Amino acid sequence: MRQGSGGRGAAIRFRAAGGVLLAAHLLVVAWITLRPLDVPWVSAANLEPLAGIKADLERGPEQAARQIGGALLLLAPLGVLLPLVGGRLDVSRLASLARTVAAGALLSLGIELLQTGVPGQVVDVDSLLLNTLGVALAHVAVVPAARARLRRRSSVRPRAARLREETPQGATPKIPRVGIAP
Repeated sequence: MRQGSGGRGAAIRFRAAGGVLLAAHLLVVAWITLRPLDVPWVSAANLEPLAGIKADLERGPEQAARQIGGALLLLAPLGVLLPLVGGRLDVSRLASLARTVAAGALLSLGIELLQTGVPGQVVDVDSLLLNTLGVALAHVAVVPAARARLRRRSSVRPRAARLREETPQGATPKIPRVGIAP
């Protein structure tokens, strides 16, 4: 788009809003996951995939919904906020999903690694899996439809903007070749 058109300003505002929301969300996530907890005892780290999910399901549906749902929702907003901050409309759905899920998985892994030094926090590989799944589900549920809507909105440009873009600017100047120096 041309610099004078309103679409570019809107894109910058969307990206800036996304950046602010992303920073706020990451601060909340850090507060939830990295603050020390005063607990009488701490269970051992869970390094066996799906063992924690199985244990939650055995404790009953309410406990399972709270634990599994909380892990799914913790980083889910990243599935929408990361592409929003990226600000690209014309990108492959698969590439966008892969980038977003990889960033969510790396962030979740970083949180789990930082939790090893926080009193009262326990490392759980299932949290990594559920956080990443939450990012992927949020991305798939929201981003493709939002991008399609924004593309439709940006393709309907005012007639004056289309005419400015179609007006020829003149011939490209020719630059004579410079010979090799002796």
